[in-house]
Amino acid sequence: MSNIEIMTTGRIELGPTGRAVAANVKRLRTSRGMSLRALSEALSRAGRNLSPDAINKIENGAEAGTRKQVRRVDVDDLIALAVILGVSPASLLLPQDARGAAEVTAVGAVEAAVAWQWMWCTEPITLPEDEAEADRAVKQFLLDARPIGLFAARGDDRIPGYIVESRGGGG
Repeated sequence: MSNIEIMTTGRIELGPTGRAVAANVKRLRTSRGMSLRALSEALSRAGRNLSPDAINKIENGAEAGTRKQVRRVDVDDLIALAVILGVSPASLLLPQDARGAAEVTAVGAVEAAVAWQWMWCTEPITLPEDEAEADRAVKQFLLDARPIGLFAARGDDRIPGYIVESRGGGG
């Protein structure tokens, strides 16, 4: 018989995005009159098993510095929660109010409207100060962040007013 070493981790500290997800899940769940159990059951029917206790621990993360037990949300949880709550996944990631400032993981405080524009793939969250470099950064962001074919049936439509015909076969 071998010895099994169980590794434990320290306290989970959520960043600003984790706290925003926690607050938005709680806000949306309660605004829909859903109990923790009702949300858990809806998630289970959708193929994502999160117990009422797990959802409670997710929501506990809304309070910065909380002493309560918290649970992180992985990307599959995020998508399932968004589907069941009837919102875009983006709606869970940032504060609901686009006025004022928002804390964004890896960036810090930015104008909330800028954070939402970034989330909607309309502009990068940060830009170089040089105008020419900023213009290139915006174009590259649009090419990298947006899917081809979202706005037009033909060609590469990721940059408004700049349609590039698709290259290669297929389609």
